[in-house]
Amino acid sequence: MKRRLALLVTLAVAFTVAAAGPAAATPPNIPSATTAQSQLNALTVATQGSTSGYSRDLFPHWITISGTCNTRETVLKRDGSSVVTSSACAATSGSWYSPYDGATWTAAADVDIDHVVPLAEAWRSGASSWTTAKRQSFANDLTRPQLIAVTDNVNQSKGDQDPSTWLPSRTAYRCTYARMWIGVKYYWDLTLQSAEKTALQNTLDSYC
Repeated sequence: MKRRLALLVTLAVAFTVAAAGPAAATPPNIPSATTAQSQLNALTVATQGSTSGYSRDLFPHWITISGTCNTRETVLKRDGSSVVTSSACAATSGSWYSPYDGATWTAAADVDIDHVVPLAEAWRSGASSWTTAKRQSFANDLTRPQLIAVTDNVNQSKGDQDPSTWLPSRTAYRCTYARMWIGVKYYWDLTLQSAEKTALQNTLDSYC
């Protein structure tokens, strides 16, 4: 009888895990739709600045977070499922579900850590006047929803585009993406372009 009960419990747990689906990347402190709307209303709309003088080297990353683990490795562990790491903190196995496109990967090499608000976009939106230390904090921000593990070629196709020209192909994630983008720009006091604000408003209205 005990063996049968144990089997039933095991099956129930397995069903629950299967029903839950793959572990999704979940950056912290994603604002609610209501909060995101208030933050969007409060952001400053301005003409986009120039990319002149921009370099990724002006946003130092990835920095050491804990022990031998840098920011990339920290996000890989946070956003993955059953991630195993070496003594050097490199992910040797695990799986990663990319909410942008719905793909699941089992090799860390197939996964990029996306800056939700791209570094070049931040530069054009006010970060050009920041200190290097502040830009480093932005590029390695684990407290806001600024970093997320996604399919590498999806991240590369996004490049430095804002939501007026790029949104995740998986429409079920567009509300979350817009809320993350707004939350990051609000916290870091970055400006918006008019077309960018319109796109974000339309996304909140259509998908949230």
